Amino acid sequence: MLDRREFVKHLLRDRGDLLVIPGLGSATYDVAAAGDHPLNFYLWGAMGGTAMIALGLALARPDRRVVAIPGDGDMLMGIGSLATIGVKQPANLAIVVLDNARYGETGMQESATAQGIDLVAVALACRFAHARAISRIEEAADVRALLHDAKGPILIDARIAAEDTPRVLPLRDGHAIKHRFIAALNTA
Repeated sequence: MLDRREFVKHLLRDRGDLLVIPGLGSATYDVAAAGDHPLNFYLWGAMGGTAMIALGLALARPDRRVVAIPGDGDMLMGIGSLATIGVKQPANLAIVVLDNARYGETGMQESATAQGIDLVAVALACRFAHARAISRIEEAADVRALLHDAKGPILIDARIAAEDTPRVLPLRDGHAIKHRFIAALNTA
């Protein structure tokens, strides 16, 4: 299993102008711990919506690479978004699911991935160009290459250890996050 913080740090190293949409809770804490950036669009209350928000951004800005980083609970709640993404076929969109098979924000209860629900199989059935599971840090470089260079849509199911890591809280003001992101998007 991957260490979530180490993996996200590797994933976002040398990120360039990658647009990053982390899901609520632990995914946001992990992205913030890797380094706050004006092209991080933190979500504080959009359970199940991370992939769709990233899709909207990818469609609006086909000239930019977009990565959504939801947890497995977020992705499971928004599972239908994979079908919509499969229909739209955004070449610039990747989803990296931080899958600890738990609902981390509500007490570490098992999610459906703990019972064998396979997000990679769902993504492939939804016509994703690339979909795979990883569980070793050595695979992070391959994932980074996919995020920056491969034609999407892409789904990576990153199997992470079920640990309750300390929170790293970035900016929490939604209005300020939006304006900071737009300003950075328009200048990059």
